[in-house]
Amino acid sequence: MIAANGLKFIVTGAALTVVLILLAAGKDSFLLLIFSALTALLTIFLTFFYRSPHRTIPSDRTLVLSIADGKVLAVNETSHPFIGGKGHKVSIFLSVFDVHINRAPLDGTIEYVNYNPGKFFAAFKDKASEENEQTEIGLSFPSGKMIFKQIAGVLARRIVCRLKPQQSVRAGEIFGLIHFGSRAELFLPDQVEILVEPGDRVKAGETAIARVRN
Repeated sequence: MIAANGLKFIVTGAALTVVLILLAAGKDSFLLLIFSALTALLTIFLTFFYRSPHRTIPSDRTLVLSIADGKVLAVNETSHPFIGGKGHKVSIFLSVFDVHINRAPLDGTIEYVNYNPGKFFAAFKDKASEENEQTEIGLSFPSGKMIFKQIAGVLARRIVCRLKPQQSVRAGEIFGLIHFGSRAELFLPDQVEILVEPGDRVKAGETAIARVRN
């Protein structure tokens, strides 16, 4: 499947490719043929980038699932009043080759959605967590609260988030995407057991980041 937000880019690229091919043929222009080949390659890349593969959502509802595909950059101790004080922060880096569809980490209710405009540092840098453009979402679940973030990178200049306050979500449910290379983070309360470590590869809606202790 292809993400709906990417269809306009793919269709535009395909249409431009067809127009350039027709012009190249009509004018017998090698230069236009080269341009058509470049736009064709770009369209193929966009189709690959905006893919939305099927995911098998774990049935264990105590698992906190990854909100994004990518590589775990860091697992750090943190503190935030919304999650009840001390907790853990899991940071994930998404390259342009990763699936960029974002999925809900856990069954629960959205308490707030805050969009913060900011800078566009490389997403793998620590300062991107605080200074880059991002959307922060607060989620409450039966035994606690957590935060997850969509963070823009150097190339990612647009964040899509369909969540609204008071909305109920299910673990693994698609809620948005970040255009091109980016970063995702989860702020988890102290009562969860972290199941990943730096360097691990994770998949949105499929890989367990942590387990909620009852």
